[in-house]
Amino acid sequence: MICADELGPVIPRAFPPAPAWSPDGHRIKAELDYSRGPEKTWVYGGLRVRDGQQITMTASSRNSAFYQQFLQHVETSNPDGEIWIVTDNLSSHNSLSTRTWLEDHPRIQHAFIPVGACWLNLQEGWWRLFRKTALAGRSFCNPSDIAYATKLATTQLNASAKPWIWGRPPPPTRTRRRRYVYIL
Repeated sequence: MICADELGPVIPRAFPPAPAWSPDGHRIKAELDYSRGPEKTWVYGGLRVRDGQQITMTASSRNSAFYQQFLQHVETSNPDGEIWIVTDNLSSHNSLSTRTWLEDHPRIQHAFIPVGACWLNLQEGWWRLFRKTALAGRSFCNPSDIAYATKLATTQLNASAKPWIWGRPPPPTRTRRRRYVYIL
């Protein structure tokens, strides 16, 4: 079973310098370089739940062609057995071209989560770890920098991967410090 989702767009941008004061006593202001131009990058991810291993891929768009390319990457990474993909009901996941592609790859089956229940997809929790590892506090010059950061963060997170479970682990049992015995 693989939980799959897309993250993005991740946009190459430069952040202004840290707040400071000019020699004449005014705060330095710099424009934030932010746009949703042609350099935006989407990160496709698939979490293998049984061992916590992640498969990621970057793409310039979120469409059926790149989703099928990601599914091909998932299939080659999992050489044997049936593959169930747990994902949301995005149009690229359920398009005619994706469904015809899936007919040629009978090992892959889709399980769509209900609308408004994204918390059922464990990939969302992995994205939080990924953002902290690869994206937090960094500025990227171009999409190849984003792809490199994605590859590096995926390798680092896969090195310490553990199986994922739905729900919260049970709280630890409380141990007693002292045991009192009353004698009458």
